[in-house]
Amino acid sequence: MPSKIFVIITSLVFGQLASAASPEISAFRQFKDVDQLPISVPTVVEVPFDQEFVERFDFAVLDKSTDAFQPYYFKQKTLTNQIVFTVSSDNNSNTSSMVDGNFQTYTEFLLPAEGPGSAQIMINSQSPITSSSLSALLDNYVALPNTVEIQTFDSNAGYKTVLAKTSMLVETVRFPKTSASQWFINFTYSQPLRIAELRLAQENAVQVKADALRFLAQPNREYQIYFDSDRWVSMTVGESANLTSDQDVLKIGSLFSQRNQFFVRADIDGDNIPDVNDNCVSEANTDQADINANGRGDACDDFDRDGLINSQDNCPDQPNNGQQDTDSDKIGDACDNEESRLTERLPWLPWLGIGFAAIVLIVMFVTALKSGIKGPE
Repeated sequence: MPSKIFVIITSLVFGQLASAASPEISAFRQFKDVDQLPISVPTVVEVPFDQEFVERFDFAVLDKSTDAFQPYYFKQKTLTNQIVFTVSSDNNSNTSSMVDGNFQTYTEFLLPAEGPGSAQIMINSQSPITSSSLSALLDNYVALPNTVEIQTFDSNAGYKTVLAKTSMLVETVRFPKTSASQWFINFTYSQPLRIAELRLAQENAVQVKADALRFLAQPNREYQIYFDSDRWVSMTVGESANLTSDQDVLKIGSLFSQRNQFFVRADIDGDNIPDVNDNCVSEANTDQADINANGRGDACDDFDRDGLINSQDNCPDQPNNGQQDTDSDKIGDACDNEESRLTERLPWLPWLGIGFAAIVLIVMFVTALKSGIKGPE
């Protein structure tokens, strides 16, 4: 019996280790094991996701036998009485990208010339939407807004604050259940903001079908389904079967979700600060220094306004877009008070060299002259 237990544990550990070799897997927080399927021919299997809160519809289906990713189809839950709404913003006219269901498109809010940025997004519907959560899902390698504030408007009651201005530390914020036809979401941000999907939960809609994932399973194979990613993930898969048809689909019961021990939060600059919480996403700055408290890390700031961020500016306090550095000491001439070249630190040295060379020439001339006067004996 102990030997059997050891074999089971070993296979689980090595199963995770094999999948961990793929960088795609590190994007997912959780996974489910799918094994011992009662099939004798290739069969479309449907796995329910009715108990999980799924922010992003990115998944990875791994065949443990081949260590290869498989095509999948994610059936989003079906709602009745779902309320149609429109999204608009005074800061950007391209708001449709926030509600198109595609995580590879986004609406971008740029920074103003000075100070932090602010964006107001309006959601309007013909009938009230009842909600208690808002998800602002970001594009890859983008920091969360500094703050979020949510208000509603009613022609009788006027404006109502349902979430007071607060720091935004996660992509989904929650607030007391509220019903309204007009919603106003206000963000402040110190780095360019790219929202891939903006999702206001509709709790007054009736769910008739739960979320589920389908894939084509082979007999005597084991699979792992990875989900709950912190960024959109692209991976190579083979040709997909027809996974949308309901014919001959094997629906299995709920599966236990496990923590992916190889999950690594997105950190594009490698400074051990997750991108969503990094005050300078593109430049490593573990100390998160922000001397002027503008929400943007000093490494990403441009104190002298010469178009170069401090971490790439050889003179961060004096404008010098040309980055001239005569002595190549990595300090721009505009702020280099002490030159590194010996001749610039000791300006008399060249004259000393010229004088020494002149003395040598004179000595050689006199020596040659004497030799000529004396002549051969």
